[in-house]
Amino acid sequence: MAKNLKITLVRSTIGEKPKTRATVESLGLRKINQTTIRPDKPDVRGMVFHAKHLLEVEEIG
Repeated sequence: MAKNLKITLVRSTIGEKPKTRATVESLGLRKINQTTIRPDKPDVRGMVFHAKHLLEVEEIG
């Protein structure tokens, strides 16, 4: 079975660069403490790495 990532937005995107804001939004996160589950793929990992200071990530699966 494929692994998934549980991604939670823990810090606000206020004051962040537009590219970082767009990355967080493309992960499906808009509000603080909102959580989404995404497949563990290289493109998702790259987005998480780009905004790692705003996110909390858990491997599930």
